[in-house]
Amino acid sequence: MNPFIKGHLYMIKTITLILLALVLLTPVSTALAYVGPGAGMSVLGSLLSILATIVVAIGAIIIWPLRKFMKHRKARRNSAAGAETVNTVADNTRDGS
Repeated sequence: MNPFIKGHLYMIKTITLILLALVLLTPVSTALAYVGPGAGMSVLGSLLSILATIVVAIGAIIIWPLRKFMKHRKARRNSAAGAETVNTVADNTRDGS
């Protein structure tokens, strides 16, 4: 790796660690605020919808290859059985009936 790039990566990591330390060591005062039930339910509903979206997206990514495999397997099975059906249909059309 280029020493110039290596030096910059080290510098970026160092600055990130320093900023993280400053944020974590900054004293926090208590917030004198009241979150009513309406606002709390809105936040809870938003968080649950985000969580559900993530679960559905991950599930779709996991299930996609399985569905593709099953579709490919079904197509192969139908193509073997379909060859006989196609020949039968073609024979019937040649008879003119």
